Formats: sequence, structure tokens, C-alpha cells
Amino acid sequence: MKHPDSLYVITGGPGSGKTTLIDGLEALGYARSLEAGRGIIQHQAAIDGPALPWRDPALFAELMLSWEMRSYHAAQAHAGPVLFDRGVPDVIGYLTLCGLPVPPHCHVAATRHRYNRVVFIAPPWPEIFRQDAERKQDPELAQRTYASMVQTYGELGYELVELPRAPVQERLRFVIERIGPPSGHA
Repeated sequence: MKHPDSLYVITGGPGSGKTTLIDGLEALGYARSLEAGRGIIQHQAAIDGPALPWRDPALFAELMLSWEMRSYHAAQAHAGPVLFDRGVPDVIGYLTLCGLPVPPHCHVAATRHRYNRVVFIAPPWPEIFRQDAERKQDPELAQRTYASMVQTYGELGYELVELPRAPVQERLRFVIERIGPPSGHA
């Protein structure tokens, strides 16, 4: 099993630039995961499925948990740092945000699927926030999501490092200084 120190989560509320940052890191040669929420919404919407956050948030959370666990296991095949567009603990944060009970198996998953102790968190950034077909949340919900992730990751013993509200090139430098080069680069 790959050591968790090389597995880095980037979390935060929707519309705060997480995926744009991870796309930029991938272009520089870093391995990455894909965001569970957006992928599940796209898949479920394509089949008019029930696991959409506005239809059945608990079922949506279960699919996110499975997706995140699969991403974690897929990361084992990569040398060097792997960046996650959210992680297993985000499911706990999502359920908490929705006022839903967090099933015990979610806590088991968060215990068994550990990441680097340092977790990058993107703060709410109203100037770049945009809604789209998958992102139906408003800026107020984005702020509450951020707060829920701060609480959840903190309770799980992670150290949150806030990303600067800055252009993507500056954010890239900020992360790279902390995690080192991608696999195969000196």
C-alpha cells in the first residue's frame, strides 16, 4: 500500500478553483483523481438516475464514497505525489452539511483511507464562483461547504493549509513548493 504522505487532498467549497488548480498540476506531470461529485452528477443526469444531490443526497453520498475509495486505490499505482480533487472525508463533510446522519462505515473509510496530513483547502472566492449544469449551489452554500470541510478535516487530524486567492500560476507554485516535483522530475 502506498504511503499516505504522497497522497494530497485539495478540498473546499464549490467554485473555489480546486479543479482548475489540479488540472494545472496534471499538465505539469502530476497524477490526479477526478472529482466524484461532478462525475456522479454527470452520470446520473445522463440516465435520469436517483443519485443526484437534489433527489437523494444520502444515495449521492454513498456513490461519492465509493468513487473516492476507488480513486484512493487507483492512486496506489502511481509513483510520486498524487493529487485528489476532494477525498473520503469530504463525504462526511457533505453529509454533515446536509444535516444527514453520517453512517459508521463512512468513519471507517476515513480511518482506513488516510492522506498526507497536510490538506490544501480552497477558500470561498466569490469573484470566480460560477454555477453550471452540475454546480447548482449558490455562494452562501459554497461558504457553508468550506466551513464543513474545515470542521471535518480538522476533526480527523489533518492540518489545513489555505490556498491563496491568487491566479492559478501562483497557486501552482504554492502547492509545488510544499509537495515537491511530480514523479520522474528532479
